[in-house]
Amino acid sequence: MHSPSSPVSQFATDVEAFCQELRPLEELCYVEHRYNPDTARLAQKYDLLAMPIPREWGGRGVDNVSYARALARIGREGTGARTFFSGHTSIGAYPIWRYGNRQQQGHYLPRAARGECLLAFGLTEPEAGSNPLEMTTVYRPTADGYLLNGVKYLISNGTIAHAAIVFGYPEHPLGERRMSAFIVDLSGETCEKEDLPAKLGMFTANTGMFQLTDHFVPKANLLGEEGCGFRIAMGTLISGRLSVAAGCLGVIQDCLAEALEYARTRHQHGKPIGRHQLVQEHLAEIEMERAASDALVQRAAEAKQASEDASGDTRLLQEADLRVAEAKYFASNAAWRAADRAVQVFGGRGYSELYRVGRHLQDVRVCRIYEGTDEIMKLKIACALLGKEFAAFA
Repeated sequence: MHSPSSPVSQFATDVEAFCQELRPLEELCYVEHRYNPDTARLAQKYDLLAMPIPREWGGRGVDNVSYARALARIGREGTGARTFFSGHTSIGAYPIWRYGNRQQQGHYLPRAARGECLLAFGLTEPEAGSNPLEMTTVYRPTADGYLLNGVKYLISNGTIAHAAIVFGYPEHPLGERRMSAFIVDLSGETCEKEDLPAKLGMFTANTGMFQLTDHFVPKANLLGEEGCGFRIAMGTLISGRLSVAAGCLGVIQDCLAEALEYARTRHQHGKPIGRHQLVQEHLAEIEMERAASDALVQRAAEAKQASEDASGDTRLLQEADLRVAEAKYFASNAAWRAADRAVQVFGGRGYSELYRVGRHLQDVRVCRIYEGTDEIMKLKIACALLGKEFAAFA
């Protein structure tokens, strides 16, 4: 048991206070279909912009289980709010922490923790989604750095980010064509940004694209070694997928809370609808989705922590990759089903953005697509069971 003054207790208190203050602002922005700038502002206020990053670099230093629990709580406020943290921390700051050198960590992570440098992850392109090998972004060396050319598309935090982890191939490879990763400052005339507001949901989250045209990146901003970008991308996506799974758990929790309250207070046919057996069926199914997702997210977070604690252990990394893929696949689908059932409990009112369950249904659908589609997750799971010689895209 933690005392009220313990770091773990204070962290949970800060997350809860953040969510309480965010909710009315998030709800207003949602019905107005606009980005919510207060998510970043309040995250800065409650020191939540670098939750898993070590204290040495200005973070809270929480473990993967605590971080997943925090994202589940934030996920109750909406997938848009949780997506901001995934983009900034799980796939933005995380690769700098895990793969960057001390100079890069010292330059970017404290500023990211203070909210002075919002981050994004630039892997997806207009014609390269599930297969990053089809990326067309290229770079060419100069005397003191690299010039990058390409378009990154459907990027969370894409137009609010000050910097992004960007992946590209050498323009003129001397041998095998291998991807590299860069920390790219997104400023200047050679970087053009554009919001992408035409979405089915997640209106409060920033989604955008940016185009780099002979955009200069100094040599010091090469992340890891040249040619190691694919390994960095895949390792980072484990972090991102866990954050999606945790956020989906939060969606289920909120759908259950909202549906229970409505079932107790809404009367039809002379009694609360919660006394109707078919409504109870919906509630029982949502609870089962919650319980199963909770267990899978917990197992995935523990596996990821074990892998990080034994850096370099290939077996533990593979275990974490599998458990996170399972959690992401199951929880994202479970959240979609839970939101659908919650809307059904609400009836006509559920089919409205004025009610939380309807917003969850719109928002959570994307969780079965970004950070790895359902199909890719199933292939990863099956390959882990069969052996890598059975990889579908070997």
